[in-house]
Parts: sequence; structure tokens; C-alpha cells
Amino acid sequence: MMNISKPMIDLIKEIRRRCPSDIKPSIKLANPDVIDEILVLYHASSDTIFRALVKELCLIAGSPWSEAITKPQDNAGQFITKTYRGQTIYESINTEVKEKDTRQKSVKMYRGVAIK
Repeated sequence: MMNISKPMIDLIKEIRRRCPSDIKPSIKLANPDVIDEILVLYHASSDTIFRALVKELCLIAGSPWSEAITKPQDNAGQFITKTYRGQTIYESINTEVKEKDTRQKSVKMYRGVAIK
């Protein structure tokens, strides 16, 4: 578990304020993967102030995140966002799953149970 300091909290709040409105629900201090989600946005963003704030946050956070900022992300664009009950979820796109889904017939679901 990472120890979050006051400057990191302020940076996360400012990053949340500057990110797109559809992503804001997933950037919370209670989320244990908040920095990883912010890194996905960092690689996709062109806003220089947002990128500077994320870079400063990762440098304060330490080793795994400060190294992730310097490396280019090779799997950029392989994530999709889905909203489920008000929560935004990032899911990776697998080409195998994508092909399999196109071959299957759609099944109606009701409360998690398939209806025939």
C-alpha cells in the first residue's frame, strides 16, 4: 500500500479537475489504481498542463510510476471505457475476444442470467 502525502492529494484533485468529465468518476482517492488510470489518460492527452501535473505526481509517487512516465506506452489505444452503474471501467481490447464476440449470437440477459 502506498502512503499518499498532502502534495499528492492536491495534485490528484487538480488532475481530476482538468480531466474530461466522463473520466472524473474513476479518479478518486479511494481508488487503489488511481495513478494507473491517470497514466492511461496521460499517454492519450495532449493538454500540456495536465501532462505536467501527472508527471509531477508520478515523480512524487516513486519508482514504478516515475519509470512508466518516461517509457512510451506500447498498448495505447487498446483500452475502452464502459460505464456500469455510474462507474467508468477501463477494459483492454483483445483481438481474440473481439473476433469471438462477432461470431456469437447476442443473448439477452436479465440480472446476470441468460434468457432463451
